[in-house]
Amino acid sequence: MRVENGMKALRIHHSRGSTKQGRKISVLNGLNIAIVAGSCILEPVLKTFLESRLAKWKRLEELTARVSRLRLKRLSGEEVREFGQLYRRTAADLAIAREEVSDPRLVNYLNYLVGRAHGAIYRSESSGFGVFVSFFRYEFPAVFRKTFRYTLTAFLVFLFAGAFAAAACLLDENFADRIAPGLRQSIVSHQNWTESVNDANPLASTSIQANNIQVTFFAFAGGVLGGLGTLWVLATNGMLLGMVMSLCFRHRFWEIPVFVSAHGVIELTAIFIAGGAGLLIGKALLMPGDLRRVDALVENGRLAIKLILGCIPMLLIAGLIEGFISPAHIPAAFKFSVSALSALLLVMYFLKQDSRKTTSMPNG
Repeated sequence: MRVENGMKALRIHHSRGSTKQGRKISVLNGLNIAIVAGSCILEPVLKTFLESRLAKWKRLEELTARVSRLRLKRLSGEEVREFGQLYRRTAADLAIAREEVSDPRLVNYLNYLVGRAHGAIYRSESSGFGVFVSFFRYEFPAVFRKTFRYTLTAFLVFLFAGAFAAAACLLDENFADRIAPGLRQSIVSHQNWTESVNDANPLASTSIQANNIQVTFFAFAGGVLGGLGTLWVLATNGMLLGMVMSLCFRHRFWEIPVFVSAHGVIELTAIFIAGGAGLLIGKALLMPGDLRRVDALVENGRLAIKLILGCIPMLLIAGLIEGFISPAHIPAAFKFSVSALSALLLVMYFLKQDSRKTTSMPNG
């Protein structure tokens, strides 16, 4: 076996016949493997191993070269599936060679081939602007679905806290003063504090976005306290919203619910996702399961970071809506339509089928 790109030459001999003439079996992108008639004996296991794998290794070399030049997306769907199968099979061959084959030069070659294929795959996937498109198109929705139970838990905590505050304010509206002193008087007197947003829309939108990001970050960061900080942020914000909605209903002050309707779906969804990310961190700290606590923290932390990154554009969009559409003097029906459309698009986005399944590399 000979690798021209800096690898040693390797010649494998067998005893069939007495001639010295060599027979070239395959050329693998800079690697020549020859079975040469000679006096040395080729181990039967090694001979069978090579003869059954040479064609597949050559094909992997060819596809690796193409991916290195043209990127993975330039291959057809069938070629991508074939590339994935060959890559994984060759990786398995490498493991077999390390255990069963005594010649280190074969192991070095397979290690080189698998390394090249691996590098070609991940350079292709992580190059250019496409990595951001791929994250928001595929990875973020996939992580959301994988961790949905944590997001659902965050939503239920928020919902129960809001329902409790709403019920308490219906029974005794003075309870509102324990949550946000002074806000009850504004609602009772129908003082629409959202009107100030119209006075400086761009500035207000920026301030709203910053506030939304801050709340989302606190919901996530609270996970380092074993999830207690996350639960506190969700509960306090849920109680605040429940209190406001309850008082607005009690005093027939509809401007505030209409204001919230336009941006609330996207904004609250982002907060629930961030809360789920915080609960992921808390679970890793308190209940790492079969993993070491540090390993569980790394694993859940990786998922949580992806969730938070995915929330950023949601918060920016919610801030734009809250700064320009929510306070605008337009029919309430239009704001409700924005809310309904937001909900529909979010459901379609998070639950849509991953189109990569038709062209991605299979596990087999």
